[in-house]
Amino acid sequence: MASNHVLVPDAGGLYCPAGDFWIDPLRAVPRAVVTHAHADHARSGAGQYFSAREGLPVLTHRVGTTGEFNPVEYGEPFRLGQTRVTLFPAGHILGSATVRVESEHGTWGVSGDFKRAPDPTCTPFQPFTCDVWLSECTFGLPVYRWPPTEQVVGEILDWWHGCIEAKRPAVLFCYALGKAQRLLAELAGRAPGPIWLHGAMQPLTDCYREQGLVLADTRPVSAAAKGYRFGQDLILAPPSAAGSPWMRRFPKHSSGFISGWMRIRGHRRRRGYDRGFVLSDHADWPGLIDTVADMQAQRVITIHGNGEALAGFLREQGLQAESWNLRTSLQTPSSP
Repeated sequence: MASNHVLVPDAGGLYCPAGDFWIDPLRAVPRAVVTHAHADHARSGAGQYFSAREGLPVLTHRVGTTGEFNPVEYGEPFRLGQTRVTLFPAGHILGSATVRVESEHGTWGVSGDFKRAPDPTCTPFQPFTCDVWLSECTFGLPVYRWPPTEQVVGEILDWWHGCIEAKRPAVLFCYALGKAQRLLAELAGRAPGPIWLHGAMQPLTDCYREQGLVLADTRPVSAAAKGYRFGQDLILAPPSAAGSPWMRRFPKHSSGFISGWMRIRGHRRRRGYDRGFVLSDHADWPGLIDTVADMQAQRVITIHGNGEALAGFLREQGLQAESWNLRTSLQTPSSP
């Protein structure tokens, strides 16, 4: 193991030897620093959890209450072993965080997922300086550039109004945690009627409401009267519901999917959606590049996606850049 690495990949994921903890571990570990509650970053079974206080209700809903939970305030350092750790707002979903780890070997910054676009449901991304920046790279290609949120929300409302005129249910597929609540916040005061929610979204939406966030009026689909046809309604559902028996409730519906992946038109066609709306909770290509500049790091490591394009671009700009695949690569990274 290279002695000058603050963080190294191992079988548990991204490990900090000096602090004896993992960031967003891949399996149950004794001590976990969790950036946010999405399932590919938060897993049950840790002995101790450290996470931003804002995201604790959603995190415990996702991983359960077994273990010791340590809520952390944004911007307030805490000690783990021989390191000083600070969480900063990531702007991804409610309670999401980036992580700064300081040790005698330098200061490293780690993103779970993050975005730079405004979002009424979470604290905006806050940059900080570090020597090495480990950046997510979910949308790490130049084609991924997001339109303004207001434009996309207008497109969704126009589609819904068209479905109202045609007396068809408008079923909009989106991720149950983060995307659904962001859309509900954007539609607050603008929705032409109550919005119906798939059962997987209801408790997560309740977590957001309990923290004082203003969301559009919602109703659970399970509360609809028997035989109700949802003819002029908007229904939010997770992608897993597409093609399931649950969809029989919405005859002759129009379907839409809201995701950054909809920037590529072929994705919508292959998945069989009538409409695709480009709204992402991740940074786009310009956002990834701007964030590297804001962090002022001279070394960048891309993670959580195909980061070769971004790493190559950054090398052309004179930075030291490489990619780590934490889910398949357990080798010790090379020395800088």
